[in-house]
Amino acid sequence: MPTVLQAIAVLPGATRGLRRVLVVDDDQVVRKLIAANLTLEGFDVATAVDGQDCLDKVSAIAPDVITLDVMMPRLDGWETAIRLRKRPDTSHIKVVLITACVPEEDQTQHKHACADAYLTKPFDAAEMIRVIRELAGAPPIAFT
Repeated sequence: MPTVLQAIAVLPGATRGLRRVLVVDDDQVVRKLIAANLTLEGFDVATAVDGQDCLDKVSAIAPDVITLDVMMPRLDGWETAIRLRKRPDTSHIKVVLITACVPEEDQTQHKHACADAYLTKPFDAAEMIRVIRELAGAPPIAFT
């Protein structure tokens, strides 16, 4: 009988080593949930606990996509996205803002922050994976 990891490796559509994603969220449970889902999809996943931690780690990690919670201590997702866009070494990285609040001013700020996508909590894991796969340039999963 195959182990769980062996079973995952042979799932239709499961592709190992897709791209690198940096998951940034101050809530450990949410951070681990997002990371686990992306790891199961074959992404190489690193994590950060807030925006400042993200900025400190981003160059060494060199992610293709960053998921950013909006409401975080020290440095929130909006400001982190803006700083990522201003840095020549990170301006090309795709950014997904994730938040529980979606007021009108957040939508305007989303455009100002130059985020590539916006997901609201609670989000559907399949939708999150679809968005990240698309931004990372990974082929969509074909379900048979």
